[in-house]
Amino acid sequence: MKVLVAMSGGVDSSVAALLLREQGHDIVGVTMRLWGGESDTGCCSVSDVDDARRVAQQLDVDHLVFNFAEDFDAHVVDPYVRAHETGVTPNPCVECNRHLKFDRLLERADALGFDAVATGHHARITTDERGALRVTRGADMQKDQSYVVHMLHERALDRTLFPVGGLTKADVRSLASQHGLRTASKPDSQDVCFIQSTTGREGFLERRMTFNPAEVVDTDGRPAGHVAAVELVTVGQRRGLNLGGGDKRYVVDVDVVTRRVVVGGEEDLLTNITLVNQLSWPHTTDKPVAARQVLVQGSAHGARHEATIASAGDDVVSIEWKRPQRRIAPGQTVVFYDLADTHVVGGGIVTS
Repeated sequence: MKVLVAMSGGVDSSVAALLLREQGHDIVGVTMRLWGGESDTGCCSVSDVDDARRVAQQLDVDHLVFNFAEDFDAHVVDPYVRAHETGVTPNPCVECNRHLKFDRLLERADALGFDAVATGHHARITTDERGALRVTRGADMQKDQSYVVHMLHERALDRTLFPVGGLTKADVRSLASQHGLRTASKPDSQDVCFIQSTTGREGFLERRMTFNPAEVVDTDGRPAGHVAAVELVTVGQRRGLNLGGGDKRYVVDVDVVTRRVVVGGEEDLLTNITLVNQLSWPHTTDKPVAARQVLVQGSAHGARHEATIASAGDDVVSIEWKRPQRRIAPGQTVVFYDLADTHVVGGGIVTS
């Protein structure tokens, strides 16, 4: 099989290429140039491209570089800025996977005559009892990345490979070391690639938008302080509010239009219902036509909580939590899993 392997310059994608080559596939490595600005974090630096190229040389396979910077700006960076302007907390890594690492890459792979694409994600693709392809949790639950690839539908899954999904991270590093790959001990990338560690999110955004101050009030409407930039405040935040001593207070609501932030105690963060839109379903049969019990994960490595999901209108579902849960900031991704906590049922974006 002719496979286009996305090589980010990390150990996981390096071993993915190694395994596919050892299995006898005709592989070509490709590194996507996404962010054209300054970067000292994430997976878009010049050194990462060089690492990917050198691993390809070690494996004696061809290596390509695709420049998807315009697509990255349009689908990831620009929406990231607009989200903050409207008081929403985005998840750029999920959107990068959605629009670049799969949609755009699969499109290019088709144009070049490849049978499939492969990545180093710690997830698996399995077949359920009905014969349908499913995104399934990786073997290493500590590194599982099914959350960030939850949006893949069956047509994409039929042309996607996750070669390291059945391995632990320790297994991956061991294989890389055994074969002398230069990425064997390279640390995992943890940060958003276009946010510099020296300036952070605030430094990135202040060059692209205007910050506005806001008043801070408690849940009874009494003044509690001020913040310099309402656009940087997110639901659930506790640090950086400069509210003085006393009990712990958390952000429970952000309104950028009225420039008002509401804070309260931990109990004020709890909710029974969360609304979700911009939904992704691997199969049309997954859409809830009646109440359906699922496990819900609200962050990349967050805990799963039991809930019931049901249609709440066009492209909106309601999550009714079995037990009250902390509010999830609007703009964040939630993913629904089956009750066995094995495979993805669907997912979406939390709305106000």
